[in-house]
Amino acid sequence: MNVRLYAERPLYPLFGLLSSLLIAITGLLAAPHENCILFLGSVWVVFFVFGCRRACLAVIPYAAVLCAVFSGITYAVSRDGISSYAAVNRILAVSIAVIPGLAVSPVQMVRNFSMLKIPRIITLGMMITLNFFPLLGNEIRQVRKAMKTRGADSMASPRIFYRAFFIPLVVRLVNISDTLALSVQTRGFTSGSSAHSVYKPVRVRFTDVAFILLILGLCAGTVFL
Repeated sequence: MNVRLYAERPLYPLFGLLSSLLIAITGLLAAPHENCILFLGSVWVVFFVFGCRRACLAVIPYAAVLCAVFSGITYAVSRDGISSYAAVNRILAVSIAVIPGLAVSPVQMVRNFSMLKIPRIITLGMMITLNFFPLLGNEIRQVRKAMKTRGADSMASPRIFYRAFFIPLVVRLVNISDTLALSVQTRGFTSGSSAHSVYKPVRVRFTDVAFILLILGLCAGTVFL
């Protein structure tokens, strides 16, 4: 995860996950309707106002490119403007739904799950998953830099790909998995139901309640009106 996208005053993590689910479902169901784009724009504004500014701005270029590509493909295949419009709304719905995940740190989510007494194996798996993909991207960049340093920049050759990229990447990932396992153990994480405490409890604030009520109202209004 990109630390620069984290909100200074993050949303209550459980409300963030719930809002992502509601937005994705509502956006996918209402995609062909005229008011869907208004719903998605309103949700984006709500996220922006409630502290997810950097994440809101970060998704714009990716959403724009994906919308252009998939709406273009849809129109080329179907020659139907409504289908292209629906494709744009579906891409926007998914893009906006990921904003809470970008704006809330994995640590906050783990603390929230721990306070809610969710089984530790789920909490631990979520923490490892959220941290794995950023690590994977960083390791790929490091291996690519090492390849360029050694003059093996081309990925077209199977021999270069296997010996200069694939093998070093696998070795680095194995080392990381060992380090991660030791790190989890030394920090006292277990898969059992042993007693545990939360260093910085995550509390529901008034703004969190207002946020989730706004999201629920927008989703209900879009579906039923």
